[in-house]
Amino acid sequence: MKGRVMKSTGSWYTLQSEKGSVNARLRGKFKQDDLKLTNPISVGDWVDWDFEDQQETAVIRDILPRENYIIRKSTRKQQFSHILASNIDQAFLVVTVRDPRTSLGFIDRFLVSTESFRIPAYIIVNKADALSKEKDFEYLSLLKEIYDPLGYPVLEVSALNQENLIEVMAPFLHGKTTLLAGHSGVGKSTLLNRLIPQANQATRSVSKFTSKGVHTTTFAEMFAFGDEGYLIDTPGIKEFGILEIEDQELSHYFVDLRRYLGQCRYNNCKHVNEPGCAVMEALEKGEIHPYRYESYVNILYEEDSHR
Repeated sequence: MKGRVMKSTGSWYTLQSEKGSVNARLRGKFKQDDLKLTNPISVGDWVDWDFEDQQETAVIRDILPRENYIIRKSTRKQQFSHILASNIDQAFLVVTVRDPRTSLGFIDRFLVSTESFRIPAYIIVNKADALSKEKDFEYLSLLKEIYDPLGYPVLEVSALNQENLIEVMAPFLHGKTTLLAGHSGVGKSTLLNRLIPQANQATRSVSKFTSKGVHTTTFAEMFAFGDEGYLIDTPGIKEFGILEIEDQELSHYFVDLRRYLGQCRYNNCKHVNEPGCAVMEALEKGEIHPYRYESYVNILYEEDSHR
């Protein structure tokens, strides 16, 4: 039978299928395109499953080919990776201007991952009601200045006060499978609870001592939204390590750099210090934002920037 993974705890999986909601376990180990994964099955996966032991236990027998996925380096196991979710229509990166502040480097790393599968991405600025200082509004303006022209809409909401929540977000969600991702403490679970009250996800306040989020969501889980729509809540991400992308491919996933590809003097140009580089010329003319180019160089040399 065919089912879709709605929740993953690492050892047991909740499937949505023609038999209704079923808890299933994984049978054996799956080799997946030489990927070393901390989670061989992710939320959003379509799987083949069946009952065993007189229909008391459900077992996943195979994973069907994925249309796409969002993947990052594992923070716990070197050389391993972790799939946030698969078979999604779009991604909402939930960010905050402060408490905690989401860095431009983190945003750009996430967008590189979505671009690698041409997954539409939106930047959701939560806690808009908490902006009070001049530097808060300056950072918000910077986000809009950088990302709106690139086709990544920057949407302001307040999950706490429900400002703009239904009006701004709901039209984008109907009939779509949407991933919610971001640092711990940015309000993903609160946002989800406002949109889908029956989700009843646990929430906690940001630590006053560190101004950083406290992990609340432990496992990824997908919830139905309206007619044929789904929202995927994921555990907070501290770092977003890029993988599966070669150096020569990286610029292809920066939409602002991509428009100049093929115009450089050398075919293998890395767009750093080579003569006749069209990207460098565009940067000097102000056609590429310097912060975006800085993110590109940092990712290229695996130097994470926490601006």
